[in-house]
Amino acid sequence: MNTGEGDQFMNSIARAATYEDMATRSIVLGATSHELITLLFEELDRSLKASEYFHHHQDSFHLRKNVTKASQILAGLLGSLDFEQGGEISENLALLYRFCITELLTANINSDRSIITSVRDLIAPIQQAWNDMPERYKVYEK
Repeated sequence: MNTGEGDQFMNSIARAATYEDMATRSIVLGATSHELITLLFEELDRSLKASEYFHHHQDSFHLRKNVTKASQILAGLLGSLDFEQGGEISENLALLYRFCITELLTANINSDRSIITSVRDLIAPIQQAWNDMPERYKVYEK
């Protein structure tokens, strides 16, 4: 690949990344509170699955990148909790999210796939319960 082709290739990648970023922003800006949390859970699951994949393929750079992303998403979920309205449920979720963040830190340090899998197993029922929430409990303001 000559320099001109290389520049063109990099520009194509940059344009695709910009488009993806704009599409993501558009989705987020148009989402309700409930939909935003749904998006966070979906992205958390993708990051954890990607972490397992990259661990299996011994790609430590992408493994760590995805574990870090999963930790950041958990921090976002933690920050979204409403302790006033959520009471004990919010307190228990906060404990779970903090535990998972700590576990992912350990997984990142030790490159331990079993920890990543156990975090995914802990979060899956919470994500499923969120998705199965009856309509009357969903918050729709933006």
